[in-house]
Amino acid sequence: MPAGPGARLAVDIGGTFTDVVVAHEGRHATAKVLTTPRAPERAVMDGIAAALTDAGLVPADVAVVIHGTTLATNALIERKGARTALIATAGHRDTLEMGFEDRFSEYDVGIDKPRPLVPRHLRYTVPERVNARGEVLLPLDEAAVLALVPALARQHVESVAVGFIHGYANPTHERRVRDLLHERMPDLWITLASEVCPEVREYERLSTACASAYVQPLMAGYLGRLELLLHDAGFACPLFMMLSGGGLATLDTAMRFPVRLVESGPAGGAMLAASIAAECGLPAVLSFDMGGTTAKICLIDDHRPQAARSFEVARMYRFLKGSGLPIRVPVIEMVEIGAGGGSIAGVDELRRIHVGPESAGAEPGPACYALGGAEPTVTDADLVLGRIDPERFAGGTLKLDAERAGSALAKAVAAPLGLDHALAALGVSEMVDESMANAARVHAIERGKTVGQRTLVAFGGAAPLHAARVAEKLGIQRVIVPTGAGVGSALGFLRAPVAYAVVRSLYMRLEAFDPAAANAVLEAMEREARAVVSAGAPGAPLVETRVAEMRYVGQGHEIAVPLPLRALTSADGALLSEGFDERYRAQYGRTVAGAAVEILSWSLTVQSETAPPARRADVASRPAGPPTGRRDVLDTTTGAYRDVPVYSREDLAPGTIVPGPGVIVEAQTTTVVSDHFDARIDAFGYIVLERRSAGERT
Repeated sequence: MPAGPGARLAVDIGGTFTDVVVAHEGRHATAKVLTTPRAPERAVMDGIAAALTDAGLVPADVAVVIHGTTLATNALIERKGARTALIATAGHRDTLEMGFEDRFSEYDVGIDKPRPLVPRHLRYTVPERVNARGEVLLPLDEAAVLALVPALARQHVESVAVGFIHGYANPTHERRVRDLLHERMPDLWITLASEVCPEVREYERLSTACASAYVQPLMAGYLGRLELLLHDAGFACPLFMMLSGGGLATLDTAMRFPVRLVESGPAGGAMLAASIAAECGLPAVLSFDMGGTTAKICLIDDHRPQAARSFEVARMYRFLKGSGLPIRVPVIEMVEIGAGGGSIAGVDELRRIHVGPESAGAEPGPACYALGGAEPTVTDADLVLGRIDPERFAGGTLKLDAERAGSALAKAVAAPLGLDHALAALGVSEMVDESMANAARVHAIERGKTVGQRTLVAFGGAAPLHAARVAEKLGIQRVIVPTGAGVGSALGFLRAPVAYAVVRSLYMRLEAFDPAAANAVLEAMEREARAVVSAGAPGAPLVETRVAEMRYVGQGHEIAVPLPLRALTSADGALLSEGFDERYRAQYGRTVAGAAVEILSWSLTVQSETAPPARRADVASRPAGPPTGRRDVLDTTTGAYRDVPVYSREDLAPGTIVPGPGVIVEAQTTTVVSDHFDARIDAFGYIVLERRSAGERT
């Protein structure tokens, strides 16, 4: 986002911690406070107050506030959204129930399919019909729509999703339903599938519309309260929301389409890693974001995160694709696993250590928080292993109880396996590290990529503790821990542009390419996207990208093919054919000779232009000065404690070398330098871990 004359403030609400960053005149002030699930705005305001005090600023000094949150995600997972109804085309009441009509685990006779957000008795239908070309086959029965008003009132419905067959091609009927209901129920929230997800694929479109309707009252209420609190505190600046696709949008846009906020926090972390890749000139990066509840892994190539058009939330089987609710909006593609600092550890019936996906969260938290939690977590294990200073955790705002951590591990893990609590802690750590490493391997393989030659960028409160070990398991030679890594996603918000993506379905065969129809759709999309971005970044130069979603006729998935930034002509059919062949071959290793190609959808993104990151000349190496202390840290190779030096990150100037093993502490996290790595502070102040050869190990 373009820098203004005042300070910029970013807030990220996570499942365990709420992170705040204030950027002003080249420096950052940060705060990390426990999330308050019952009133999340309370933790936000507490964190903001702490960060501003640290920066020596007042609310009037802030030029912009940027916010990302997991509230929408949590509402979908925990089923704590609004009482929502669906109005669909007659005969299509059960689309949400039928889904894709397949089994995501075909040999599991007791399979639990994802439960629709809208129960069957709240799914209504009305007579109407439009075909795929947008032609009206059966006019909307307005009397049938009006007849639903008493039923909606009787059922105390708060929010309604309206989704008709082929509404993406002609939204007239959906819009008329909205008008009729608003006249008689002005307090009812109404979401149109043709606005939230104007694409083919009925089930995904309706699922996305229902998810947006389900969380809209919650998110609008929360954002409204937060906006009021900020105003009362003296903030007179705009508030932007981080979107799942990696861009920023105005508060009004976020309230209209809250489903676009579902992956907003992790998206900020990916944007941070992409920016660091550009600063350091790294073409291939693996982003590793490990917080209190989950770990997120994202592939970044040529300084751009992998993007996707859809994802799943609220999976019945956390790691099994197809077991969740499909959401079809622009999103940064990443794999997320239940491996955070608060992930609960235990022993299963086969006497194996397991970690997560259940999390202790912020309430009651890990056992070492001494806030009521009794089950051991990854944070408890890290504390027992000597990786965490109990007096400096979360900037010293939370004192950890090592005795409670050891007792919890002894009871739940060590005793069942006949281990001492230190080896039990090591077992927990090794399990969570292997889970993250395996998730990265699989994620890369599924996309035809490798991880060994990448640089690992580690951030989040827990990632620097585990990054070296994860890198060892993946064969990665370099790890970067950026400044302010403990609040990495919030830092990423400050680096994101104001951006908005629009997708429209307009089917055509490449052999019958219709440039006039394509241009009409693209021009309408451009007007919509530029209006949103210009409202958030008035006067800023804008950058546009266009893509056609293409596939061979009969296939189930598309490949994104870039479009030229101009009006299309009939000659561009050949250009699209060449582009499709190139990208299909890159992904699958071959093309299908003679097969017909079709275009399903068109995607257009407009974003505010951001200056390329400044590169910095490297600095001469220098040995580290005396450590600030020493600490016993358990060695993952020998299983024994080892006395290692402890350094304060703020004391390490660019060029400083810290040989492993060692520990580098800072306000919001700790970087463990294993004996396989040496650490060096680069010109940006980032910690760079470089792997030593076997003969160089100490």
